[in-house]
Amino acid sequence: MSEPARDFREQSTAVMESTAFMVHQRRPADDPNAIAAVREQICRLPPLRYGALTLASRYVLSPLAGFTNLSFRRIVRGLGGVGLATTDLVNARGLLDGSPRSLALIETCPEDRPFAVQIFGGEAAVLRDCAQFLEARGVDAIDLNMGCPVNRITRCGAGASLMRCVDETVALVQTLVEAVRVPVTVKMRLGWDDAHITAPQLARACEQVGVAAVTIHGRTRAQGFSGQVNRAGIRQVVEAVERIPVLGNGDIRTIADGARMFAETGCQGISIGRGALANPWIFRQFVEWETTGAWGPAGSFTDRLALLRRQFQYLAEQHGVERAIPLFRKMAHWYLKAMAIPARLRHRFQVAATLAEWEAALAEIVAHGPLHGDRTGELPQMQIPVPSGPVERW
Repeated sequence: MSEPARDFREQSTAVMESTAFMVHQRRPADDPNAIAAVREQICRLPPLRYGALTLASRYVLSPLAGFTNLSFRRIVRGLGGVGLATTDLVNARGLLDGSPRSLALIETCPEDRPFAVQIFGGEAAVLRDCAQFLEARGVDAIDLNMGCPVNRITRCGAGASLMRCVDETVALVQTLVEAVRVPVTVKMRLGWDDAHITAPQLARACEQVGVAAVTIHGRTRAQGFSGQVNRAGIRQVVEAVERIPVLGNGDIRTIADGARMFAETGCQGISIGRGALANPWIFRQFVEWETTGAWGPAGSFTDRLALLRRQFQYLAEQHGVERAIPLFRKMAHWYLKAMAIPARLRHRFQVAATLAEWEAALAEIVAHGPLHGDRTGELPQMQIPVPSGPVERW
């Protein structure tokens, strides 16, 4: 192991050991001093690196189907603090076949850097060719989805189904790694179910064939998003690898959540998905916390209104106004919920079919203002709900 890698691991271990009292005594959310203790250790870590790619921060945007498109990536990058942003998961075969939908998912722009594409698939040759296609287009990193629990993905031998066959999956990953020069990373769950916790073994094997980093969501496929994230399970993955960074993922909505993830797992970075939908400022807040020990509030009603308009404009630039209106509805729902807008006004906005109707609905929202608080102060914290029910029906 090289000296930088050894230092990285030793300092990461120190994060766990020096803050172990939090694991057993009280949560960081209950004690500002505990959050400060974690920060002191995080500040001593070297920068997060994916192979030769050095990230500006250790806080990255998780790939999130339907949300982490170019327009939203531009939003969070404009607010600051993002070390890396990744696309929605993209069908590898769809890219090779020239699917317009798949190609739209990998569109980027100069400020969208560093930029990773997350691909899914179960055939080594298809993933290899797709990786080479992406490298030729100038992506900074390629992420393989090994965690998606959705049935339409797993029944094709992709996503979380890759957690079930370790040897075959490692061979597939090796083919992918050897096909390109850019860093290849993997995002996985703890395993298929509680009886098959394969993440530590897979992470170690993937490292040995050249994977640059592992992001681990602390639930099994069988759990979906139910229950609590298993930070002890993430810690087992951190301990299984020798030199590459492991990023913790799951249930990170606040600085306290992130501090607890660092403290209880020893991970070197964190990956945030739904927490960023509710609070696009979260990456900047984490960087402020790491560098100064304090952080500013999430955006006000007025701030969020400006972001809503800006993201819609980005979508209109990419797709045209007519297509941008329906494409934006999914994201607009969460903007308006976070802005504490009453349901009847949200509905009017969502059924707008023309730009004139869209602007009229937004004007009424602006005139009404938030249900709680004022236009410039902090709004109540909102949480984005996750899919529920039997995972096989998703």
